[in-house]
Amino acid sequence: MSHYALSGYIEVLPQTLKEALKRQPNGAFLVQGMGPLAVYGQAKIGRLLFAHGAGAGQQSPFMRQFVTSLADQGIQVLCIDFPYMQQMQETGKRRPPPPIGQTLDQFAQWYALLDPLCDQPLWVGGKSMGGRVATLLASKQPTTQQSASEQLYSNPVPGVVVAGYPFHPTKAPNKLRLEHWPAIACPILILQGERDPFGTRAEVAGYTLPPNAQLAWLKDGDHDFKPRRLSGLTQTVLIDEATQVAASFVRAHGSGLAEVGNVLV
Repeated sequence: MSHYALSGYIEVLPQTLKEALKRQPNGAFLVQGMGPLAVYGQAKIGRLLFAHGAGAGQQSPFMRQFVTSLADQGIQVLCIDFPYMQQMQETGKRRPPPPIGQTLDQFAQWYALLDPLCDQPLWVGGKSMGGRVATLLASKQPTTQQSASEQLYSNPVPGVVVAGYPFHPTKAPNKLRLEHWPAIACPILILQGERDPFGTRAEVAGYTLPPNAQLAWLKDGDHDFKPRRLSGLTQTVLIDEATQVAASFVRAHGSGLAEVGNVLV
């Protein structure tokens, strides 16, 4: 029996997923041909398709705490595992993610499946690498001339929420991952620890970001929102703070928030 079956995921066909969600709104499903999908909470404020980081899947402690807290704020969160992560879970052996373009295509397939299942708009987001993939999807706006391979990107997303954006590799601060951001038309929220090695507060202050991108800084947090003990804070406190900001941002759909430049106050 597979890792996901042992974890209580119910096998469903893509075409029967909508009915399965009606029967079990907060269920865990193994969608044939796609992979695992876990749904948390009710869509009182909005819906969010949320992808994991490079090294840990949807069942990691950070992901569980973050999405549970988001669900408590009134956001329905839909979590997936990419195929390489599924192999890691099944074999217990670590492996690197594939090229980002391949992961983007897989994320787009999930979005194409899940977006029509509810009338409420489906936002995208993710932890670290998952957040980068979400911004890449958001940058793929519809055009009048699309090839067959581009049809996956035909529906623009309404907004993006990222927990710990990897602005650059940890040992290459000059290799920024921002070239696609100007093509993103929807609101973007980046929840970032001040000490994040993929983009500290001091580093990001020197970047030129589009006006639709907003930053919420978590005091003394690292890439997983863990502060130092001397700060007097805890990871749980920072995660709860981050999800409160995210819920307010989704509710406002990127407008009506008090801000100074790209920093939420």
